[in-house]
Amino acid sequence: MAEKLLRVALKEDRAPQESSSPVESHELCLAQQLEMDASWLPVYQLEPEHVDVIRAFVSSPEKDEEWKLQFLKSIAVLFRAATYNSLCQGLELFCQRYKLAENIKVLLEEEPRDQLHTAVWRSAMFAMTEMSFVEAVLEGKEIGLLQVCFSGIFLLPPKEEMQDLKPFLYFTTMKGMDTMLSALVLNSPASRVNEKMQSIFQMLLTFTTSERASVRERAVGRMRVLSFLLANYSSLKADPNEERHASRAEMQMPIIGQLLGHLLLLLSFKEEETGHLALDALCLLFQFKYQQHCATLTEENTQLQGDWEAETTSLRTSPSATHIIESFAEYLQPSERSDIVRVFIEATTDSSTFDKEAARNVLDMVRGNPDLWLVDVPKITSCIHKTLGCIKSVPARQSVESLMVSMADKCPQEVVTTLLQVAPGGDSTALALWEAMFSVPQTVRNILKELLSQLWDLKSRLFCTHLEDYCLVRLAMLASRDLGDRAFAATYLDFRFLKEERPAMLSLVLRAIMTLSERDEMARKMKVILPDLMRVLLFGYKAATTKALLVFRTIMAQLERREASHIAVQMAEFLLPLLDDELSQLRESSISLFRDLMMMAVGNDKREMKNMVRLGLLPLFFRLSDQTQSVAKAAGEALLAAAELLKWKPLKHLVRTQQTWQIGESLLKQDRRRAQEFLIQSLSYLKDAQASLREAAVRFIGLAARHLRNPSKKKLAEICSALQTLAEDHEPSIRSLVAQTVIIILSSSREQPRPRWTLRALCCR
Repeated sequence: MAEKLLRVALKEDRAPQESSSPVESHELCLAQQLEMDASWLPVYQLEPEHVDVIRAFVSSPEKDEEWKLQFLKSIAVLFRAATYNSLCQGLELFCQRYKLAENIKVLLEEEPRDQLHTAVWRSAMFAMTEMSFVEAVLEGKEIGLLQVCFSGIFLLPPKEEMQDLKPFLYFTTMKGMDTMLSALVLNSPASRVNEKMQSIFQMLLTFTTSERASVRERAVGRMRVLSFLLANYSSLKADPNEERHASRAEMQMPIIGQLLGHLLLLLSFKEEETGHLALDALCLLFQFKYQQHCATLTEENTQLQGDWEAETTSLRTSPSATHIIESFAEYLQPSERSDIVRVFIEATTDSSTFDKEAARNVLDMVRGNPDLWLVDVPKITSCIHKTLGCIKSVPARQSVESLMVSMADKCPQEVVTTLLQVAPGGDSTALALWEAMFSVPQTVRNILKELLSQLWDLKSRLFCTHLEDYCLVRLAMLASRDLGDRAFAATYLDFRFLKEERPAMLSLVLRAIMTLSERDEMARKMKVILPDLMRVLLFGYKAATTKALLVFRTIMAQLERREASHIAVQMAEFLLPLLDDELSQLRESSISLFRDLMMMAVGNDKREMKNMVRLGLLPLFFRLSDQTQSVAKAAGEALLAAAELLKWKPLKHLVRTQQTWQIGESLLKQDRRRAQEFLIQSLSYLKDAQASLREAAVRFIGLAARHLRNPSKKKLAEICSALQTLAEDHEPSIRSLVAQTVIIILSSSREQPRPRWTLRALCCR
């Protein structure tokens, strides 16, 4: 078919010539030769048959597989012959005229992506290899061709899944790609080697994050080829017009840090060939960086140069990411080390295909040596800010936040400056980073000092949403001054930054106060903020409320009992609604603080505190059944403190011996007049999200109903109606208990009312 198309095409080209006279024919032939251009006429004379094939293919609308293969073969033969015979002049014009690179690209884009059943890919890469030997022929076009080749070959199914695949064809195709890559690099002018290597590595990196093992393996295999070139060629071929070669010392590729980072992460794929190829590439790159480093040493320092072969052997015997990265460290530029850190930060995101634990291990190692690794603070800070929102794993998030804290300890000024630049409005990610830094005592003081100096400038005050309200500036001013108790109190009363009602900013300020209050001296000064801390609870912001309770507890612990007594009674009243909060952490904090406050009341405040405690007895009793063990434990400790304050010895004994249901009976017997009050209070627990508390509520209601004095029919009907809401509870044990309790309540009445539903129906349900 190819020969037929070629004959037709050539016949059409020569048709006018055959109908002319010999003189006209000679003149026309001469005109065609002149039209060709004298610069590439020798090439035509060298390989006329292959030139004709190329010209015919380009102009032909029909292109079958055989025709494509002959076209690619003709290009390879023509360029090989031209190079061998030093007749390359004019080939650039020939390529431009017939758009050889563009035609190859179109041809490859039309190839199927699910099979490798012809030699078109292999032939195309061989043709590109030969074309690369001729200066400027592929200049500006090789990247587009490589992108098509990588996408087409790498994204093919695994060779085991490709039907009718001849192993030899797959092997030679991959070999052809390696040959092509080597030729493109080795034949580049010295001035373009860095740029070309950079571009090729960048394209390959995009495939290393694929979820498909075959794609990763093919991409890393090509990285190994390029790494071999870097390690084993002392210089690369220079442009004929240049008098120098591209030496190792000149090979400064900005992408080398990213490349090393990805290869280190790929080591975790030990069960795949990818892991072995990545280790090979890393060892070759180590050789390259080592030799590059040695090239900069003077002759006097040559005796200090170690044996890179011994180092490489060490890398292969202990191929962990942390060991290898430590071996590379002294041979890397600061920017390269920073890029490696950024790669590992990005590897902790949920969308990353890499091993999160391996990434965290490297980040922990980096954090242990910040002077070496955390040198480009703006770049790493920006990366953390961009990445943190995509990390949901708690351990991974903690590793990245800890890295931020390490940088803040090392370079607080740069960290603050960068964060204010990348997030001037204080977005949620930036606030999370500020909070992480505010969680460490030494760090928070350094950061607040920098914030004070930078936010004081009006141009930087965009960090706060409202220009008239600089709560962080005010906190920074308060924390940075060495003020006595009275001066501290007066200054705070001027600022009152806890009046801030924006949830995120209020939570951030409280985080800083929490950390600052860990110092006993500062905690004692902060007693002036206690009234505002109580008001924070009224805002209803969960995160802020939790922090406010912890701060309150810390400050109160520094006060004498006489000074703390009245405040404790006031705070106890604020805490009562929080004992049953839906957030377990908030329940535990409020119960623990409630227990502490009971023991602080003295004198006349004791009577009021006892009233508060009586109101909290039933919530504390029900929280003994809390599914969160820490909450149940805190409730038990609080009940014991309540028994001490109220001097109820039976209750104290039952709590200590963990006789839970006897505790309920004891509460009812201790004050029979409050049975109805307890009963009404317990009804709300029938709607609790925890099945254990709903069951406890049903049992207690049954107990409380029997302690009612002359209950009315209406009251009993109301209780039964409330219980009826659980008649279809998803827990069978609760449904059964409800039916039994209703029977007991109705049976305890002298005149049993007839409700709308019968006992028989309720029991059946």
